[in-house]
Amino acid sequence: MEPDELSKSVEGQSLAEQGAQPTLPEEEREPLTWEIMLSRIKYALRTSAPYLGALGLLSTLLAYWLLTEVIKAPLFEKVPGPVAVASEWFSHHPMFRISIYSGIYYKHIWASCWRIIQAFLLATVLGVPLGLFMGWKKVFKDYTFPLFELTRPIPMLAWVPLAILMFPGYEASVIYVTFLGAFFVTTLNTLLGVESIDEVYFRAALCLGSRPRHIFFHVIVPGALPFIFTGLQISMGYSWFCLVAGEMIAGKYGLGYLIWNAYMEFQEPVLIIAMITLGFLGWFSSALIRMVARRLMQWQVREIAG
Repeated sequence: MEPDELSKSVEGQSLAEQGAQPTLPEEEREPLTWEIMLSRIKYALRTSAPYLGALGLLSTLLAYWLLTEVIKAPLFEKVPGPVAVASEWFSHHPMFRISIYSGIYYKHIWASCWRIIQAFLLATVLGVPLGLFMGWKKVFKDYTFPLFELTRPIPMLAWVPLAILMFPGYEASVIYVTFLGAFFVTTLNTLLGVESIDEVYFRAALCLGSRPRHIFFHVIVPGALPFIFTGLQISMGYSWFCLVAGEMIAGKYGLGYLIWNAYMEFQEPVLIIAMITLGFLGWFSSALIRMVARRLMQWQVREIAG
């Protein structure tokens, strides 16, 4: 082949390569979100964990039924059995007006959920930055940590009377008590997350000429992220605990108020219904945080690997 013809063929081949649109094979494309979730479900079903969990729940329910309705053990004489609870919970005409078909039941649920959402978001917005700065700047930690450690051990029930005096309405006082419980846990876990980062990463960033804001956003925040989400899961559970305590004393609606009112009016099935509802809502909210954490951790891993 002549040199001119060879150069023309090379040029034509390069132009064809530029005009061609690269396509990934089907097996190399990034999986969709629902495909990832489906694969996780299939993997979980191949393990013994879900079956052992179901067996544990059924065993607990069987023991509860035997102790309350068959054996009637001394400590369980006044505790309603699962049949009585289910009869009230799934009845179209409940004796105590609390069932899945009554609107007041969902009004109590929404009142508690709305308070949790407000308190948890406020605790996250304030607690995470405070913990990050306390772990990043030693001077700021020395200034704020003594006060933080002085107020953190105070039980949440001790804050309820003060909250009632501080805020005019019962709603704000309940949210304030719930916020405090989540705030302390979130801040402390974020602080521990920053302190767990190896000093080597800070030295490497400084040697590469990184500025303080670059170190904060690219070293401190990603490094503390696992601790932050662990703290958020713990603070969510603690928020429900503080919420029930606040609603029992200062609330007029909510699951905590429903539990206390059922106890005072001898509505034992309603008490169990509210407790089970609280357990389900707490599990669901924690699972939601874990799902968000997994997504952000995947994004972090892809960013580092890329």
